[in-house]
Amino acid sequence: MVSKKNDREENIGLRYRKSDFSKWYNEIIAKSELADLRYNAKGFLVHRPWSVMAMKEMYRLYEAELERNGHLPVWFPALIPESNFKKEADHIEGFAPELFWITRTGDKALTDRLALRPTSETAMYNMYSKWVRSWRDLPLKLYQSCQVWRCDTKATRPFIRGREFFWIEAHDVFGTRKGAEDQVKEDMKTTEQVMHKEFGIPFMFVQRPEWDKFPGAVHTYAADTIMPDGKVLQQPSTHLLGHNFAKSFNIKYRDKKGNEKLGWQTCYGPAIWRMMASVIAQHGDDKGLIFPFKIAPAQVIVVPIGKSSAVKKKCKDVRDGLVEACIRTIIDDSDKRPGWKFNQWEMRGVPIRIEIGPEEAKTGKLTLVRRDTAKKDKISEKCLVKMIEKLGNDITKSLVKRADKFFNENIRTAKSMEELGVLLKLGGMIRANFCSVESNGEPCADEIQDKYHAMIRGTRADKKEKPTGKCIVCGKRANYVVYVGKQY
Repeated sequence: MVSKKNDREENIGLRYRKSDFSKWYNEIIAKSELADLRYNAKGFLVHRPWSVMAMKEMYRLYEAELERNGHLPVWFPALIPESNFKKEADHIEGFAPELFWITRTGDKALTDRLALRPTSETAMYNMYSKWVRSWRDLPLKLYQSCQVWRCDTKATRPFIRGREFFWIEAHDVFGTRKGAEDQVKEDMKTTEQVMHKEFGIPFMFVQRPEWDKFPGAVHTYAADTIMPDGKVLQQPSTHLLGHNFAKSFNIKYRDKKGNEKLGWQTCYGPAIWRMMASVIAQHGDDKGLIFPFKIAPAQVIVVPIGKSSAVKKKCKDVRDGLVEACIRTIIDDSDKRPGWKFNQWEMRGVPIRIEIGPEEAKTGKLTLVRRDTAKKDKISEKCLVKMIEKLGNDITKSLVKRADKFFNENIRTAKSMEELGVLLKLGGMIRANFCSVESNGEPCADEIQDKYHAMIRGTRADKKEKPTGKCIVCGKRANYVVYVGKQY
């Protein structure tokens, strides 16, 4: 039995408040046992069970939505021959500084170096050229859930920026440009359906400026969200690749008239790793994590109050009934005091707590506590499954609503460079008039970068916004409304 003194000392909670975001974020990852930061290779993270269980549920929801929309799963090798990269010049130029190269096996040098995949276009499209022959082979819609590796030289941070991260990548081929453009729209809807409605992560899809496109893309569209410290974090991006990779990899098909044509391509990259960062950051509070119901590693924690055989039996019966209903449920039957257990599972973000003492064991009236609001209810055991399901949905909706409010409150408008500087200190995304998102606008973007360490994120992809007046940087006629923010 742990002494009361040691129990109190162990139950210190979080030292840092969420307002001190950087320290809070690192502490909550360690104390809730999401990851261990002490691995002795920079940028590589040891994922502990609590984060892996959550991310597996995130993968499951995303994969189900992709397959519902006609994508099929594949697994491709993690190693890509250098000769594959050389087929698309813009692509290799964009990724060259970040590639991990394998140059030897044992004591023998490789004649064709192998790269750990930074993304899989050059691996998958080499095979697509063999698989696509006729219009009957289209559309080709495949995805894989995997790890990718990039030697990022910027400061690493768990789940936000690292050298190995976990994601999904979907790669598609169509017979027409319209098919490809419709796929980009579908990718945006998938992001809304899963990332926003299920994970509770608000975002704005923006079309990236010409100088910030994915290497080899015609257009890049990215979902940007805002973190509690005001910085912008890119979430899924979707790319209209046009014919660029099809030309390089010879992805051609014969139409119904027998004419040979190039395929139209897209790719989409939901990074589960970064979504995990947003779930931690946007929903967590000064007590710890708060998981949306569907992705919580444990959806219900049952806490016994007392050690009587009746209490133990009721806890087991409740747990077994919920597990049978496919609700992830665990019992904390440790020697800790109930108050310690409450704090522990609040720290770990379990959405619903059930407290069972002698009275609950006798009457069958169970005490339920919501993690997001701390609201308590007395529920009949007979109604438990339905009530848990209802509370779970309500909790997720509440988290979405709260995150949306924060996001919308952190979009502001600047009418001058001076005002832009002031608003960037507050954080978030700043709307501004701008001269051009084509290449001739890059000097103005560079000036914002040099002066404020902020980036032009792009123009809204969901609607056209009409500029008024002049570019806030050069004073020339404004042709676009852009969004500016500081990123990780």
